[in-house]
Amino acid sequence: MIRHIRTLITAALLFATPAVAAMPVPEGVSRTDLQRHDLSAPGRETVQARIDIAPGAVAPWHRHPGEEVIYVIEGTLEYQLEGQPPVTLKAGDVLFVPAGVAHTARNRTATNGAELATYIVEKGKPLLVPADVVAER
Repeated sequence: MIRHIRTLITAALLFATPAVAAMPVPEGVSRTDLQRHDLSAPGRETVQARIDIAPGAVAPWHRHPGEEVIYVIEGTLEYQLEGQPPVTLKAGDVLFVPAGVAHTARNRTATNGAELATYIVEKGKPLLVPADVVAER
């Protein structure tokens, strides 16, 4: 029980860091954290979350301090990784985002889009930081 409470407190502190707070939550995008665990690799942890992106909403350009493995669980979403053309994925499709690579996601449809995001990241760093990227959309 104490470990669970400690994990919740750590998560609350992590998500309240200035780098995360500086990036306002965009309208129509929500993240539901599902689990967080230390890994056997020193200084690394995994975080799993459901990300919902409403019709017409955009998750702005951002980076993570590690890899992100995306599994689209609902709808259709468009992703763009820095330096690459956009790709459109539907439920059942997957995407790998390398550590530190800026990326964005957009829902161009009239229905909700959702992904299961698994982050393999450096422990103690903000999970998400904004990225200034100019890209042709």
